[in-house]
Order: sequence, then C-alpha cells, then structure tokens
Amino acid sequence: MRQYKLSWIVKSSEKQKTIKQFLVEKQISRRALTKIKFQGGSIKVNGIEKNVRYVLKFGDRLEVEFPEESKNKQLTKENIPLDILYEDRDLLVVNKPPQMNTIPSREHPGGSIANALAYYYEQKGISAAVHIVTRLDRNTSGLLLVAKHRHAHHLCSILQQKNEIARSYEGVASGVFSKKEDVIDAPIGRKLSSIIEREVRDDGKRAVTKYEVLQQFHDAAHVKIWLETGRTHQIRVHFSYIGHPLLGDELYGGPTVLMKRQALHCSELRFFHPFLHKELHFNAPLPLDLKQVLHLLE
Repeated sequence: MRQYKLSWIVKSSEKQKTIKQFLVEKQISRRALTKIKFQGGSIKVNGIEKNVRYVLKFGDRLEVEFPEESKNKQLTKENIPLDILYEDRDLLVVNKPPQMNTIPSREHPGGSIANALAYYYEQKGISAAVHIVTRLDRNTSGLLLVAKHRHAHHLCSILQQKNEIARSYEGVASGVFSKKEDVIDAPIGRKLSSIIEREVRDDGKRAVTKYEVLQQFHDAAHVKIWLETGRTHQIRVHFSYIGHPLLGDELYGGPTVLMKRQALHCSELRFFHPFLHKELHFNAPLPLDLKQVLHLLE
C-alpha cells in the first residue's frame, strides 16, 4: 500500500518561513501535522528529516509523507460496479444510480457507494479510508464527489464551507408552477415527530433553493434546481413547502403513480480542483426512469 506524499520546491518568496508556517499556508491542517509526527509520517528537506521549526531556504525540496490511513473495519468491501466519470490521484467523481445508499445505514448496511469504493480501493492498492465529500439520498441519482485521502477531504471541506462546490439538479415536480423561476428561502429543521423527516420551521437553519421550470406539463414540471445551502432533504422539503412535491417522494407528499422514488437527479457538478488549481465541470445525463417519466408526461 502506498502512502500519500506531497512535495514542493521552495520559491524565493517562501524562504525564511518555518516548515510549519509553509504547510499551514498550504492548508495542511494542524491535526494532519500531529498525525504525521506521531503516526508514521515524515517531513523531509532535501531528503533529510526535519522538524516543523526548520527555516526553509530558496530551492529546498520539501517532502511530506502522510501516515497510512486506517480503514473502517466495519465497512464491508463489495464488488459492485462503479460508474466513475473522473479519477486522478486525489479525487473521484462517481455517477450514483437510484436505489443505492451513498454510505451504509441501519436499514441498508451493504450495497452502498462506500462499500463499492472500499473494494475498488483494495483492488487498486489505494491506501485510504473512504471519504465521501458530497452525499445524495438513497433514491436520488447523480454525481458524487469523493476524496481519495484525508488531506484531499480536508481541502474539499474548505471548498464546501465557502460554497465553492456547485451542484445543480434536475427533477420532476407536481402541479402547475405560477412562476417560471424563483428562489425559495425558508429555514429547515428536523420534524419533532420523526428522526428522518425535515420541515420548514422558524428555528431551523437557513436554506436557499433556486429553480427554473424547463418544461411545464399538464400537472407536473421538469425543473432545474440550484442549491445555495446544503440542508438534509433540502430540495424535497422546499418543493413540498411551496406546494409542488417531487413525483415519487412519498415522504413529502409527492404522487407515486408514475415514479416510486423521488424524481431527483444531480446532473451537474462544478468545483475548483485544490491540487490541479483549475475548475472542473461534470455532467451526468438523466437516468432511464426519469427519461421515461418525462416521455409519459409529454
């Protein structure tokens, strides 16, 4: 199993900084530095191990080796095919089908994307735990971002905090919309009578959803949706709140005649790659069941 490494050649503008200052500027967390020190990693300058107080010189080669990550022993490795749209040393983009968990749950302890990734990592010799950056509900299909090591997950978490991982969705919502496009700004919290269900409530966390009607049918609409926040069940709760629950979304009042799962698909993912330093953009076409529903509605 390979351990994850990073290396830099110190620039003139970076000289006179301590290794600790340099690495903090590179967004390596203090927690990661502690793990490097005590759990089998290393910090070397020009091939010689140094501590973080070492003052860097112009032209120094700084190399950081992260300790091998411990796997989640409770995560069963399962040989499940993955639809991988993109992969590099640090990140994966996976297109998740419906009726598949992102991570195991009490009701569905196996058969998840995480189970499939654990097997895939073992086959590829990837020494890392499974780090899911963006999750989808079991019955929502579409694009997921996965970090292939702890440091990549840390950097992606920073992007999430800054709302710099952009996702857009397509769905089919019930009813006739009076507005072609709108913004739903309504706080969401847990419903007191349920451990699963959420609702719009005054003491909830702020949640903002934008939508555009792509095509209005007789009693349903094909909509495109953008999230400004990422609350649990946000799209499903917001569309139910405005009187247009998603088709198939029985939990939030959606009609189930044409679909038996919520008609929601993450079709677009856009983010600034924290290692390649460029924006990446991915699209995933609608799955067959959603295409069939749109055809029936025409």
